[in-house]
Amino acid sequence: MRVEIWTDINCPFCYLGKARFERALAEFPQRDEVEVVHRSFELDPTLPAGETGPVVAKIARKYGISEAQAAANERGIGAQAAELGLPYLTEGRDYGNSFDMHRLLHFALAKGRQDELLDALYHANFAEAASLFGDAERLVRIAVATGFDEAEVRGVLDDPTAYADAVRADEREAARLGATGVPFFVFDNRYGVSGAQPSAVFTQALERAWADREPALQIVGDADACGPEGCAVPDRH
Repeated sequence: MRVEIWTDINCPFCYLGKARFERALAEFPQRDEVEVVHRSFELDPTLPAGETGPVVAKIARKYGISEAQAAANERGIGAQAAELGLPYLTEGRDYGNSFDMHRLLHFALAKGRQDELLDALYHANFAEAASLFGDAERLVRIAVATGFDEAEVRGVLDDPTAYADAVRADEREAARLGATGVPFFVFDNRYGVSGAQPSAVFTQALERAWADREPALQIVGDADACGPEGCAVPDRH
């Protein structure tokens, strides 16, 4: 069974949602038969590469609230992260264009180590004070520390076309599925779950998708048949 998860590194609820999903997956009896693939979704694809700014001010502008309210929202998310054992900086974070990160995640997918790089990028964005955006050298350091070859990582970042089509394909598929925000989970191309839901919701989705992955065999009738001990001869008298 395959679970596809559309996310963006900018999205704190993607960070929380991944942890909640993984809690459900860890308790799922068939977890070793579940393939998880992370898909690309840019919260703001119009942001120029290299542009960055404080998250709190951006949230305040986007939702028409005060910076004090936006800061309180950040503290609320931080409290949710703490419940999951996740580090989260509630002050001083920034935002930016995530396209290069998505390209690197597709590179990591091709190497069979996408989940590890995604965790490293989440930690760098939500738990470390240094800016993650507009700093290609920091992306290189993070990827290399995660175990990827430096020359290959630089090759991806230096070529703006590398894995770009894969990122755009993910975004088109998200639009086709009707996803307008992230995280967005698709279970075996049958069931969708939107948002950082409680782990119990992901457990239900896993169980339902697993049960429905193939139609149950319906046996009709109980006519004469042959079995291991031979064929019964019907009594015609």
